[in-house]
Amino acid sequence: MYNKEIESLSIEELRSLQSERLQEMLQRQYNNVPFYKKQFDEAGIDIKKIKRIEDIHQLPFTKKTDLRDNYPYRLSAVPEEEFARIHASSGTTGKPTVVTYTKKDLDTFAEVVARSLYAAGARPGMKIHNAYGYGLFTGGLGVHIGAEKLGMAVIPVSGGMTERQLMILQDFKPDVITCTPSYAQTLAERCKQSGIDTAQLQVKYAVLGAEPWTEAVRQDIEKGLNVKASNIYGLSEIIGPGVSQEDVDEQGTGSYVWEDHFYPEIVDKDTKEPLPYGEEGVLVFTTLTKEAMPFCRYWTNDICTLNYDPNGKRTHVKMGKIKGRADDMLIIRGVNLFHTQVESVLTDFERLAPQYQLVVENNGRMDTVLVKVEKEEAFQKDYNALSDARKTELDEELGKKLVKKIKDNVGLTMKVEVVNFGDIPRSQGGKLSRILDLRKK
Repeated sequence: MYNKEIESLSIEELRSLQSERLQEMLQRQYNNVPFYKKQFDEAGIDIKKIKRIEDIHQLPFTKKTDLRDNYPYRLSAVPEEEFARIHASSGTTGKPTVVTYTKKDLDTFAEVVARSLYAAGARPGMKIHNAYGYGLFTGGLGVHIGAEKLGMAVIPVSGGMTERQLMILQDFKPDVITCTPSYAQTLAERCKQSGIDTAQLQVKYAVLGAEPWTEAVRQDIEKGLNVKASNIYGLSEIIGPGVSQEDVDEQGTGSYVWEDHFYPEIVDKDTKEPLPYGEEGVLVFTTLTKEAMPFCRYWTNDICTLNYDPNGKRTHVKMGKIKGRADDMLIIRGVNLFHTQVESVLTDFERLAPQYQLVVENNGRMDTVLVKVEKEEAFQKDYNALSDARKTELDEELGKKLVKKIKDNVGLTMKVEVVNFGDIPRSQGGKLSRILDLRKK
């Protein structure tokens, strides 16, 4: 472990530490952030009576709209001259959401990312190929400072320029790569097309995040890049990457949340009531140690579960794979649908690649979903040699099997179009949208 004392705390010790830090954080919010003072006063909340972390359910939520309404700095709890860094979202739907950091916040940021990288297999003295974007996005710089704290040599490649990425992977000999899962797929595919033997690369670990992904994608990346891939989770409003991390030796069992800094809850997306461990709902975080911009019960919109793993290396709670975002969930003929549900089905089809897109349309009164999915690359070569009649027969056969599998697993009948390898859009370094919604708003 990177920080054995903290990562091995008993549940009782964690709760005591969280309770102490929650009281300090609430006092800081009430005294320094007018938004929170008004929110607590109007709700009749006396923060002095919030003594235990278990009392947190009495407090109101913070939403992304609150950041936009208080743009740019009105949620900050310190004077602007104490800011050490400012990050922001892309702002594609209007004003960006802005987050500020003090020097101590950046130390915390580096600490949790260092823990995460260690859990992912990274060690001091290794080289890390950082293909997250640098700039206002928290990913690039967040991973950078955490890797340096761990004692790694950082190669700050940033996103895009795939041919240069391949050259650096070969020539600079990094041990670890960080990027989005969809871009890792792109890199693996381009390695194969360029005749690069990934078994000869030095890279052994891939730390992937910033978008939901499934075991099907993990298998594709691990095979394509010859690495062990683990999930890193974060969001700029809480701190950036490093809020939670999957241990490379515990793949598929969830990602450890660093509970000494971030207190997680799962709540019902409709009733807003807290849910017990193991039940699926919206993930909510309270920042326990942030100075510049502390958040109380921040509504992430991410859908997942929380559980404690009695067989895990660490005592901190684990969050399950992100199923999707509450605001991205499709409701098709009364059934809730996340694109990751379709993605997980593709694992059972050797002739299909985990490259897909859901096209949503409205035909009259009914919403329909078309699943466009690619043929696997090796199968595509065999397919190309077939007669047109046999190609049509195979497309129909694959399509029918996938339609049935989706119906059995998801509960919806969808149309399927099996397309040629390379026809689905690839990530060029950033996040990749798997849903094309053509419905009239």
